[in-house]
Amino acid sequence: MIDPTAKTRLERGRDRLAEIDGLAGETVVDSLKDIAPDFATYLLEFPFGDIYSRPGLGLREREIATVAALTAMGNARPQLEVHIEAGLNVGLSQDEIVETIMQMAVYAGFPAALNGLAAAKTVFQKVAD
Repeated sequence: MIDPTAKTRLERGRDRLAEIDGLAGETVVDSLKDIAPDFATYLLEFPFGDIYSRPGLGLREREIATVAALTAMGNARPQLEVHIEAGLNVGLSQDEIVETIMQMAVYAGFPAALNGLAAAKTVFQKVAD
């Protein structure tokens, strides 16, 4: 379990988000400050301060699961792109990300996988520049 005395949820969330997403995550949080600052706090506390900070899975495995889920949703391209880049940040290879997205064709359909691959291509080109 998470040691609640070590850091607050918000502190853990900020640290974990920086580790996973770097500037991309900070940009998402900053974009919420003028419209929904409380939502920015929730985003830091729950997904990153609580879930991503749990033991049991490493960041690579968590990003594989996240890329798979966002691909399967089929309607979350901006978030998928952020998490594809996060996957690269935590050590996933481009091949591992592509295979994860291709696997979703079986469970979420070819359109979801095709859209996921298009998102991956965009991110891969961005990080190559």
